[in-house]
Amino acid sequence: MDQIREFVDERQKAWCIQCGDQLGDVATNRDHVPSKALLRKPYPENLPVVDTCVACNKRFSPDEEYLRLFLHCVLIGSTDPERHSDAKIARALQRHKKLRARIERSKTEYRTIAGETRCVWKLEKKRVERIVVKNARGHVCYEYGEPMLGEATRVWTQTLTAMSASEREEFEYDGVVEELAGSPEVGSRMMTRGLTGQDMRDGWVIVQDGVYRFRVQQRCGIVVRSVLSEYFATEVNWSDY
Repeated sequence: MDQIREFVDERQKAWCIQCGDQLGDVATNRDHVPSKALLRKPYPENLPVVDTCVACNKRFSPDEEYLRLFLHCVLIGSTDPERHSDAKIARALQRHKKLRARIERSKTEYRTIAGETRCVWKLEKKRVERIVVKNARGHVCYEYGEPMLGEATRVWTQTLTAMSASEREEFEYDGVVEELAGSPEVGSRMMTRGLTGQDMRDGWVIVQDGVYRFRVQQRCGIVVRSVLSEYFATEVNWSDY
Protein backbone atom coordinates (compact mmCIF):
# COMPACT_ATOMS: atom_id res chain seq x y z
CA MET A 1 0.00 0.00 0.00
CA ASP A 2 1.03 3.62 -0.48
CA GLN A 3 2.18 5.59 2.52
CA ILE A 4 -0.18 8.52 3.09
CA ARG A 5 0.50 11.25 5.61
CA GLU A 6 -2.31 12.84 7.57
CA PHE A 7 -2.79 16.29 9.05
CA VAL A 8 -5.59 15.91 11.60
CA ASP A 9 -6.14 16.89 15.22
CA GLU A 10 -3.78 14.66 17.21
CA ARG A 11 -5.89 15.21 20.34
CA GLN A 12 -8.43 12.79 18.82
CA LYS A 13 -5.88 10.00 19.28
CA ALA A 14 -5.60 10.31 23.04
CA TRP A 15 -7.90 7.33 23.69
CA CYS A 16 -7.80 3.63 22.89
CA ILE A 17 -10.34 3.33 20.07
CA GLN A 18 -11.48 -0.06 21.38
CA CYS A 19 -12.14 0.59 25.08
CA GLY A 20 -11.89 4.38 25.44
CA ASP A 21 -9.11 4.35 28.07
CA GLN A 22 -6.62 7.22 28.03
CA LEU A 23 -3.57 5.92 26.19
CA GLY A 24 -1.31 7.97 28.44
CA ASP A 25 -2.43 5.90 31.43
CA VAL A 26 -1.97 2.38 30.01
CA ALA A 27 0.56 0.23 28.15
CA THR A 28 0.10 0.65 24.40
CA ASN A 29 1.10 -0.95 21.13
CA ARG A 30 0.53 -0.53 17.40
CA ASP A 31 -2.38 -2.52 16.04
CA HIS A 32 -2.77 -3.32 12.35
CA VAL A 33 -6.08 -2.52 10.69
CA PRO A 34 -7.19 -4.81 9.28
CA SER A 35 -5.84 -7.51 11.57
CA LYS A 36 -2.81 -9.18 9.98
CA ALA A 37 -4.49 -12.50 10.79
CA LEU A 38 -6.94 -11.75 7.95
CA LEU A 39 -4.17 -11.05 5.41
CA ARG A 40 -1.71 -13.34 3.66
CA LYS A 41 2.05 -13.32 3.37
CA PRO A 42 3.85 -11.53 1.92
CA TYR A 43 2.03 -8.65 3.60
CA PRO A 44 1.63 -5.38 1.73
CA GLU A 45 3.99 -2.56 2.66
CA ASN A 46 2.78 0.37 4.77
CA LEU A 47 -0.13 -1.48 6.37
CA PRO A 48 -2.39 0.87 8.36
CA VAL A 49 -1.69 0.90 12.10
CA VAL A 50 -3.37 2.64 15.03
CA ASP A 51 -2.45 2.98 18.70
CA THR A 52 -4.44 0.81 21.11
CA CYS A 53 -3.94 -0.43 24.64
CA VAL A 54 -2.13 -3.75 25.08
CA ALA A 55 -5.08 -5.25 26.95
CA CYS A 56 -7.43 -4.71 24.00
CA ASN A 57 -4.90 -6.03 21.51
CA LYS A 58 -4.61 -9.28 23.46
CA ARG A 59 -8.36 -9.51 24.10
CA PHE A 60 -9.16 -9.83 20.40
CA SER A 61 -6.49 -12.44 19.57
CA PRO A 62 -8.61 -15.61 20.15
CA ASP A 63 -11.44 -14.30 17.96
CA GLU A 64 -8.99 -13.25 15.24
CA GLU A 65 -7.51 -16.74 15.22
CA TYR A 66 -10.97 -18.27 15.01
CA LEU A 67 -12.00 -16.07 12.07
CA ARG A 68 -8.71 -16.66 10.26
CA LEU A 69 -9.02 -20.44 10.48
CA PHE A 70 -12.75 -20.44 9.80
CA LEU A 71 -12.32 -18.50 6.54
CA HIS A 72 -9.50 -20.73 5.34
CA CYS A 73 -11.48 -23.90 6.14
CA VAL A 74 -14.57 -22.60 4.33
CA LEU A 75 -12.59 -21.60 1.24
CA ILE A 76 -10.78 -24.96 1.11
CA GLY A 77 -13.88 -26.90 2.18
CA SER A 78 -12.16 -28.85 4.92
CA THR A 79 -10.64 -28.59 8.41
CA ASP A 80 -8.13 -31.34 7.56
CA PRO A 81 -4.62 -29.81 7.86
CA GLU A 82 -3.45 -32.04 5.00
CA ARG A 83 -5.85 -30.25 2.64
CA HIS A 84 -4.32 -26.83 3.31
CA SER A 85 -1.37 -25.75 1.18
CA ASP A 86 -0.69 -22.80 3.50
CA ALA A 87 1.78 -24.34 5.94
CA LYS A 88 1.01 -21.77 8.64
CA ILE A 89 -2.70 -22.56 8.54
CA ALA A 90 -2.02 -26.29 8.50
CA ARG A 91 0.17 -25.99 11.60
CA ALA A 92 -2.43 -23.84 13.36
CA LEU A 93 -5.15 -26.42 12.70
CA GLN A 94 -2.89 -29.16 14.05
CA ARG A 95 -2.00 -27.10 17.12
CA HIS A 96 -5.51 -25.87 17.97
CA LYS A 97 -7.30 -29.20 17.99
CA LYS A 98 -10.29 -27.96 20.02
CA LEU A 99 -10.79 -24.97 17.75
CA ARG A 100 -10.47 -27.18 14.69
CA ALA A 101 -13.12 -29.54 16.10
CA ARG A 102 -15.36 -26.58 16.88
CA ILE A 103 -15.14 -25.36 13.29
CA GLU A 104 -15.73 -28.87 11.99
CA ARG A 105 -18.94 -29.11 14.04
CA SER A 106 -20.20 -25.95 12.35
CA LYS A 107 -20.17 -27.70 8.97
CA THR A 108 -23.30 -29.36 7.59
CA GLU A 109 -23.11 -31.48 4.44
CA TYR A 110 -26.02 -32.09 2.10
CA ARG A 111 -26.59 -33.56 -1.32
CA THR A 112 -28.10 -31.61 -4.18
CA ILE A 113 -30.74 -32.97 -6.57
CA ALA A 114 -27.91 -33.59 -9.01
CA GLY A 115 -26.18 -35.77 -6.41
CA GLU A 116 -23.38 -33.33 -5.56
CA THR A 117 -22.17 -32.98 -1.97
CA ARG A 118 -22.25 -29.40 -0.69
CA CYS A 119 -21.30 -27.84 2.64
CA VAL A 120 -22.86 -25.10 4.74
CA TRP A 121 -20.70 -23.53 7.45
CA LYS A 122 -22.27 -21.71 10.38
CA LEU A 123 -19.98 -19.07 11.84
CA GLU A 124 -19.99 -17.94 15.46
CA LYS A 125 -21.72 -14.62 14.96
CA LYS A 126 -20.63 -12.80 18.13
CA ARG A 127 -16.98 -13.73 17.72
CA VAL A 128 -16.94 -12.55 14.13
CA GLU A 129 -18.80 -9.33 14.91
CA ARG A 130 -16.25 -8.40 17.57
CA ILE A 131 -13.46 -8.52 14.97
CA VAL A 132 -15.56 -6.78 12.33
CA VAL A 133 -16.28 -3.86 14.69
CA LYS A 134 -12.65 -3.79 15.89
CA ASN A 135 -11.40 -3.36 12.34
CA ALA A 136 -14.13 -0.86 11.49
CA ARG A 137 -13.08 1.35 14.42
CA GLY A 138 -9.50 1.10 13.19
CA HIS A 139 -10.44 2.06 9.63
CA VAL A 140 -12.33 5.17 10.76
CA CYS A 141 -9.49 6.24 13.03
CA TYR A 142 -6.81 5.70 10.40
CA GLU A 143 -8.70 7.12 7.41
CA TYR A 144 -10.64 9.96 9.07
CA GLY A 145 -8.55 10.61 12.18
CA GLU A 146 -11.54 10.18 14.49
CA PRO A 147 -12.24 7.62 17.24
CA MET A 148 -15.59 5.82 17.20
CA LEU A 149 -15.89 5.30 20.97
CA GLY A 150 -19.65 4.71 21.07
CA GLU A 151 -21.42 1.43 20.39
CA ALA A 152 -22.08 0.65 16.74
CA THR A 153 -25.75 1.05 15.88
CA ARG A 154 -25.68 -1.75 13.28
CA VAL A 155 -23.38 -4.67 12.56
CA TRP A 156 -24.18 -6.78 9.50
CA THR A 157 -22.41 -9.76 7.91
CA GLN A 158 -23.22 -11.92 4.89
CA THR A 159 -21.49 -14.09 2.32
CA LEU A 160 -21.29 -12.55 -1.14
CA THR A 161 -22.73 -15.72 -2.66
CA ALA A 162 -25.87 -15.42 -0.52
CA MET A 163 -26.69 -11.97 -1.91
CA SER A 164 -29.11 -11.37 -4.75
CA ALA A 165 -27.85 -9.42 -7.78
CA SER A 166 -29.52 -6.23 -6.55
CA GLU A 167 -28.16 -6.67 -3.01
CA ARG A 168 -24.65 -7.17 -4.38
CA GLU A 169 -24.99 -4.10 -6.59
CA GLU A 170 -26.11 -1.97 -3.64
CA PHE A 171 -23.36 -3.27 -1.41
CA GLU A 172 -20.61 -2.74 -3.96
CA TYR A 173 -21.58 0.63 -5.44
CA ASP A 174 -24.25 2.39 -3.36
CA GLY A 175 -23.05 5.81 -2.33
CA VAL A 176 -19.69 5.64 -4.15
CA VAL A 177 -20.40 8.76 -6.22
CA GLU A 178 -21.62 10.68 -3.18
CA GLU A 179 -18.63 9.54 -1.15
CA LEU A 180 -16.07 10.63 -3.72
CA ALA A 181 -17.86 13.90 -4.29
CA GLY A 182 -18.15 14.58 -0.56
CA SER A 183 -15.66 16.20 1.76
CA PRO A 184 -13.90 13.92 4.25
CA GLU A 185 -12.09 15.62 7.11
CA VAL A 186 -9.54 18.11 5.74
CA GLY A 187 -6.07 16.61 6.09
CA SER A 188 -7.37 13.07 6.55
CA ARG A 189 -6.03 10.12 4.61
CA MET A 190 -9.46 9.52 3.09
CA MET A 191 -9.43 13.03 1.65
CA THR A 192 -6.06 12.28 0.04
CA ARG A 193 -7.36 8.97 -1.32
CA GLY A 194 -10.43 10.68 -2.77
CA LEU A 195 -8.27 13.25 -4.55
CA THR A 196 -5.52 10.91 -5.77
CA GLY A 197 -7.20 7.48 -5.95
CA GLN A 198 -4.30 5.93 -4.02
CA ASP A 199 -4.92 2.23 -3.28
CA MET A 200 -8.53 2.65 -4.45
CA ARG A 201 -10.73 0.89 -6.99
CA ASP A 202 -14.41 1.71 -7.52
CA GLY A 203 -14.55 3.52 -4.19
CA TRP A 204 -12.91 0.67 -2.24
CA VAL A 205 -9.52 0.81 -0.52
CA ILE A 206 -7.60 -2.29 -1.60
CA VAL A 207 -5.44 -3.52 1.28
CA GLN A 208 -4.55 -6.84 -0.39
CA ASP A 209 -6.10 -7.70 -3.72
CA GLY A 210 -8.53 -10.61 -3.43
CA VAL A 211 -7.96 -10.81 0.32
CA TYR A 212 -9.19 -7.62 1.99
CA ARG A 213 -10.84 -4.36 0.87
CA PHE A 214 -12.90 -1.74 2.66
CA ARG A 215 -14.82 1.54 2.35
CA VAL A 216 -15.45 4.28 4.89
CA GLN A 217 -18.30 6.71 4.17
CA GLN A 218 -20.04 9.60 5.86
CA ARG A 219 -23.71 8.99 5.16
CA CYS A 220 -26.04 10.00 8.01
CA GLY A 221 -23.21 8.95 10.27
CA ILE A 222 -20.27 6.66 9.57
CA VAL A 223 -20.55 3.48 7.50
CA VAL A 224 -17.68 1.00 7.15
CA ARG A 225 -17.93 -1.88 4.69
CA SER A 226 -15.35 -4.62 4.13
CA VAL A 227 -14.91 -7.78 2.09
CA LEU A 228 -12.76 -10.68 3.32
CA SER A 229 -11.26 -13.11 0.80
CA GLU A 230 -13.93 -12.05 -1.74
CA TYR A 231 -16.25 -14.31 0.25
CA PHE A 232 -17.45 -12.53 3.37
CA ALA A 233 -19.06 -9.07 3.40
CA THR A 234 -19.50 -6.83 6.44
CA GLU A 235 -20.98 -3.46 7.34
CA VAL A 236 -20.75 -1.43 10.55
CA ASN A 237 -22.76 1.77 11.13
CA TRP A 238 -22.51 4.55 13.68
CA SER A 239 -25.67 6.49 12.89
CA ASP A 240 -25.46 8.76 15.94
CA TYR A 241 -22.03 10.07 14.93
